[in-house]
Amino acid sequence: MCGRYVMARAVGDLLAEFDAELEKEIVIPPSWNVAPTADVPILLERLIDGESPAKPVRQLHLARWGLVPSWAKDPGIGSKMINARSESVLEKPSFRKAVRTRRCAVPADGYYEWKAGEGRSKQPYYVHPADGGPIVFAGLYEWWKDPSKADGDPERWLLSTSILTCDSPPEGYAGGMLAELTALHDRVPLPMDRDTMQAWLDPHAGDAAALVDLVRAGAHDVAEGWKIDAVGTAVGNVKNDSPELIQPVGTLF
Repeated sequence: MCGRYVMARAVGDLLAEFDAELEKEIVIPPSWNVAPTADVPILLERLIDGESPAKPVRQLHLARWGLVPSWAKDPGIGSKMINARSESVLEKPSFRKAVRTRRCAVPADGYYEWKAGEGRSKQPYYVHPADGGPIVFAGLYEWWKDPSKADGDPERWLLSTSILTCDSPPEGYAGGMLAELTALHDRVPLPMDRDTMQAWLDPHAGDAAALVDLVRAGAHDVAEGWKIDAVGTAVGNVKNDSPELIQPVGTLF
């Protein structure tokens, strides 16, 4: 799964890296300890009205991490919706509409995972691309209308997101990085290469099942380029947020 991650890139860097634009100005403070319900950047493609044929435009938006379904009574449910299992996303009521028409990409520098150590202690690890580049996770987004807000209130509509996950490479799948991922956790946030991301974001694409299969098929190949570092336990406290959190300590399991 993915319950904490790093997103420390500036807005301008994200726009340039992913050839995106802003619908409106946003502020994204760098964070080395992104936690559920935080506002995070997402990439999505929308069709421009008035053009024929309709042209998709890639945009960078801020969304609350933890998807709030449109039918939810309040946004509190979102804290339980930070991840969506790719194996069941087409059937789950919370995600089945979003996966068909509201797909997004969630950029990150890396993510944290914990592994049980001796006694009750858990050792945190930072998983990130070995080349220092960004990760893009397959995600979903949803709009939720707050009934307590008046029409015209800029906070009437809440944009939220969830990160898809997949199974870790099976035992004996391969050595090296993939074997380390399997030893770390049985779930992995679903990464995409750029071609897959383009297909996933395409608002014209109508076969959601094929898109989920496409992303899942390439996930382990993308993850093969990652690196795992043991890091200090300070990341366990969401109040801690600095570059020191991703500094390696000790050795792997």
